[in-house]
Amino acid sequence: MEYFHSVRLDRDKCKGCTNCIKRCPTEAIRVRDGKAQIIEERCIDCGECIRVCPNHAKIAVGDSLEAIYNFSYVVALPAPSFYSQFQASGGIPQILGALLKIGFNAVFEVALAAEAVSWATRKLLQDLDRPRPMISAACPAVVSLIQVRFPSLINHVVPVEPPVNVAARLARLEATTRTGLPPENIGVFFLSPCPAKITAVRQTQGAGERLIDGVIPILSIYGQVREALKEAKSLEAQAGAYGVGWGRSGGENAALGYGKLLEVDGIHHVIEVLEAMEKGQLEPFDYLEAQACPGGCVGGALMVSNPYEAKRRLGELLQALPKQKVEEKILADMAARGSWWREKDLEPRPALRLDEDIASALLKMQRLEETVKLLPGLDCGACGSPNCRALAEDIVRGYAVDTDCIFLLRERVRVLAEEVAELARKLPPSMAEPERSRDLP
Repeated sequence: MEYFHSVRLDRDKCKGCTNCIKRCPTEAIRVRDGKAQIIEERCIDCGECIRVCPNHAKIAVGDSLEAIYNFSYVVALPAPSFYSQFQASGGIPQILGALLKIGFNAVFEVALAAEAVSWATRKLLQDLDRPRPMISAACPAVVSLIQVRFPSLINHVVPVEPPVNVAARLARLEATTRTGLPPENIGVFFLSPCPAKITAVRQTQGAGERLIDGVIPILSIYGQVREALKEAKSLEAQAGAYGVGWGRSGGENAALGYGKLLEVDGIHHVIEVLEAMEKGQLEPFDYLEAQACPGGCVGGALMVSNPYEAKRRLGELLQALPKQKVEEKILADMAARGSWWREKDLEPRPALRLDEDIASALLKMQRLEETVKLLPGLDCGACGSPNCRALAEDIVRGYAVDTDCIFLLRERVRVLAEEVAELARKLPPSMAEPERSRDLP
C-alpha cells in the first residue's frame, strides 16, 4: 500500500550522521551508503527527525501561499496554536485581521470546531458501554503511531473527526452561502503547525473527499503575518478559551471537563503511556489526550517560537477570552448539521510484521532472536540501523548482513588475520624446514 508523506529527505544536505535514526519513534529511518533512507510504511510524519537533524536534511512538503490565488474566494483555517506565534497588542482579533491582510477573504477558526468536537466527545464519554480509556483522535501522528505500533488499541480511538476536518466542512458551507459561489470556486486552506497534519489532509484528499484544498506550514507564512500585524484591523474572534486552548497540552481535556482525564505530550512520552496502557499497568481512567509534539501543537515542527514561550503566550491570550463563545444549543445544532463522526474505521498498518504468513513470521522471529544474541547490544547505530535489534530485523528481512555490525566485522577480521598468519608460517611438504625434517615411513 502506498502512503503519502509530507516528511521528505534532502539528500544533498544529509551527512549520514545517524541522529535521526536514534530519535524516530517507529524506527522508520536507516542510513545506507552515507545517506538517510525513510521506510515509508513505518513513517508517521511526527516531525521528530526534522527537529533533531543538525543539517536540516529533513523537510516537510506543504503548499505555498501563492496557491490561494487559484480560487475566487479563499478561507483560512488557522490552527488553535497559530496565535501562540505572535505578539499582538490586539490579541487574537488582530492576528485574524492579519490573515485578511496577506490575501485571505475570510477566516474560520479551527478552535471553533474544536469546541464542537469537545461537545461531541463529551457525549461519547457519557456512554459507559464504550471501551475505556478512550483516546483522542486529534493528533494524526499519535493515531498513526497506534496503527503502526499499538494496533490492539485502535478500538480505543474515539470515532470523531479531528477539528480541522469539521472546520473545513463548516467553512465551505458558510462561504458558499455567503458568496453564492459554487464550492469548487472556494479555496479552503489550513495553516498547519506540523507535518503530520499535512499528511492527514493529503490522505483525506487521496481518499476522494474534498475537504481542504491546501495546507500551508505556519513556518512559511510567519514573516508575512508578522509584517501584516503592523497595519492589520481587528476581526472578531469566533472561538472561546476552550477551543483555542486545544493548541497546547491539556487544552482538550480542559474543554471536555468530564470524567477522569489524562494528558501526555512528546512522542516518546506518548509511547511510554501507550505501552503501559497495552500492558494494563495504568489506573482506570476515561480519556487520554495524547499529542506527539512537546507542549502540544505549540511545539509543532513547523512552528517558529520556542514551544515553552509559545505555551505561555497562548495562556495569556486565553485569559482575554470567555471560556466558551458558542452556546450549548448552537453546538448541538452544529453537531446535527455537521459530520463529526469518522466514516471509515481505523485499520492497522502492519509495518512491523516480519512476514504475511504466520508460520514464516514465527521462523523469522526465531532467527531474529538468535541474531540479537550474536550482536553486542551497544545500540551504537554505526551499522545504520537504530539499534542492535533493528539490525537483527534488517538481517532477517534480507536488508542487511551481520558484518554491517562493526564489532562483528572486527571479530571476523581478527579471526581471518590469525588464519592468514598461521597459513603464512606454513610451507608446502616439498620444501625443507631447517628446524625439523619429516622422513617418510
